[in-house]
Amino acid sequence: MNKVFMSGNHAFAEAAIRAGCKCYFGYPITPQNELGEYMAGNIRNAGGVFIQSESETAAINMLIGASATGVRSMTSSSSPGISLKQEGISFLAGFELPAVIVNVMRGGPGLGNIAPAQGDYFQATRGGGHGDYRTPVFAPASVQEIADLTRKAFDVADKYRTPVMILGDGMMGQMKEPVVFPDKIEDTVEKEWALKGRGNGNSRYLASLILDTSEMERHNWKLYRKYQEIEANEVSYESYMVDDADVVAIAYGTTARIAKGAIKRVRKDGIKVGLIRPITLWPFPSKIIKDIAQRVRKLIVFEMSTGQMVEDVRLAVEGSVDIHFHGRPGGVIPTPVEFARIMYREYQKQKKGSL
Repeated sequence: MNKVFMSGNHAFAEAAIRAGCKCYFGYPITPQNELGEYMAGNIRNAGGVFIQSESETAAINMLIGASATGVRSMTSSSSPGISLKQEGISFLAGFELPAVIVNVMRGGPGLGNIAPAQGDYFQATRGGGHGDYRTPVFAPASVQEIADLTRKAFDVADKYRTPVMILGDGMMGQMKEPVVFPDKIEDTVEKEWALKGRGNGNSRYLASLILDTSEMERHNWKLYRKYQEIEANEVSYESYMVDDADVVAIAYGTTARIAKGAIKRVRKDGIKVGLIRPITLWPFPSKIIKDIAQRVRKLIVFEMSTGQMVEDVRLAVEGSVDIHFHGRPGGVIPTPVEFARIMYREYQKQKKGSL
C-alpha cells in the first residue's frame, strides 16, 4: 500500500470514507474545518451524503436520523461545538445508536482560541451530557493513528451500538505526516435494529422517553452492562521504555509525542524514564498504570490542561505512588526541553527519597 502525505483533518475524513461512512453532517469551526471540506469534496464519490448543517445542534440530530437507519455516520467539531452536540450524543446513547464524533480540541473555556489544548478530557470521558452514560474515547497521537483509530471507532460503534468519540487537537488536525490507509470497505452487515420504514414491513420506532421508572432502571442497567463489556475488551495503550524505568510519565495525544522527545533526551544522560500513553481515554488503562505503580516511586502526568487525566491516574494507583502533575492549558504547547527539565528534577527527587 502506498503512503500519502496528508494532514490529520484530511486523514479523519479519508479514513471514515474508507470505513464505509455514508453520511457526514457538520458545521464549520476552526481548527477542524479541513475535515468537513474534505468530506464535501469526496464523500459523494463514495456514494455518500454531505450536509453542512445550519448549526451544531442540527448536525447531531441529523446524525441521529441517519444512524437510526443503520448507515455508518459521522460528525465533527471543535470544543464549543461539541458542547452544543452533547444533548444529541446523550440521545444516541439512550437510543443505542452507533455513530462517530470527532473533536479537534482548542483552547477554552468559552470560545477560547484556536490553539491546541486538552481541556475537553472530562467532557469526553464522562459522557459529557445528561443521563449516566459513557462513550468510548480514542486519542490518536499521529496521522497514521488517526487513520487507524477512525476505522476502529466505526467498528466499535457498531459492535456495541454506542456513540464513539475521537479526541484530537488543533496541532494534530493541522500537521501533515505520511499515512497508509487500509482498503475501502462497504458496510454490508445487516443491522436488525435499524429502521427500514413501514413500507418494508418494519413498523418499529426508537425512543429514549421511558416514563416507567422500573423500565428506565432496567434500561440503565442494560447500558451499564454494555459499558462493563467495553471496559473488559477495548482498553488500549502504548508502553514506551518502561521495563527499566524508575520514573514513568503518563500522557496522551500530542502531549505524549512531546514527552517521548523528552524521554529520548534524558535517557542520553542515564536517567531511566518511561511512558505510558493511553490510546483509549475511556475505558482508561487503569490496570497497567496500577501495576507499574507497584514498582516505581514516581509518576509524572503531562497534559495540555490544568489537570484532568491526572484524576484517573490517581484513581488507578489508589495512593500507592507519588504523582507529579505538569500542565500547560489555554493552547500553550510545551517543548521537549521543558518536559525533560521536569523529568530530570522529579527523577532526582525520587533518587534522594530512595536513599
